[in-house]
Amino acid sequence: MRGGVLILGGTGEARRLAAGLARDPGVRVVSSLAGRVTDPRLPEGEVRVGGFGGPDRMAAWLREHEIHAVIDATHPFAERITASAVRATATAGVPLLVLRRPGWRQDAGDDWHWVSSLDEAAASLPALGRRVFLTTGRQGLAAFAGADDLWFLIRTVDPPEPPLPARHHLLLARGPYTVDGERALMREHRVDVLVTKDSGGTMTRAKLTAARALALPVVVVRRPPLPEAAALETVDTVEAALTWLRAVPGTP
Repeated sequence: MRGGVLILGGTGEARRLAAGLARDPGVRVVSSLAGRVTDPRLPEGEVRVGGFGGPDRMAAWLREHEIHAVIDATHPFAERITASAVRATATAGVPLLVLRRPGWRQDAGDDWHWVSSLDEAAASLPALGRRVFLTTGRQGLAAFAGADDLWFLIRTVDPPEPPLPARHHLLLARGPYTVDGERALMREHRVDVLVTKDSGGTMTRAKLTAARALALPVVVVRRPPLPEAAALETVDTVEAALTWLRAVPGTP
């Protein structure tokens, strides 16, 4: 048995990475999920659910389980997990790679308004529309709770916790979504502005295409910067992550 690989997961890229590594019977693959989503899509291989309890405990876990490499393939906005992984791997002396899919690129006809936070997104809305399609996930919705003059269509995978905007309709749904479905949803609820994070990927991009077709403005929250760390390596594809892993001693 060669050294173990820990994948900090929860994304489609993490699942594809785990599937690629699971084909090698000589490699122990452990995927770690934060446990914030009910009934998540589980990757192949061993799975652990829940946090580590901070960087020091993560470092101890890496040593105890003889992990030889860590790949952080979490959501681009999971900044706390990434920061903990940087500190834990440095303490344990374990190589770390950050796998982040590319962000979305603006196309001709898009009316995008970039902001740096959910608070900034909320502040920008009164000048752009009155009926908001809010697709930023179930965390951080308190930033919009004080917007009493606006109406919100809030879409999340799991029910969010209060506070929420006073005037809203909650839609529980999981992607992938289609352009036709997104366009019909926006028309049904008379949406006049979309709010999203720059998550990247194809699973939820259809809303951007639908907004362009309907000539709707889109408020896009920028990704948080990666932690400052010496020689922090990053890639943007599963294939590049596998190539990196092959060069780590004791792993495939």
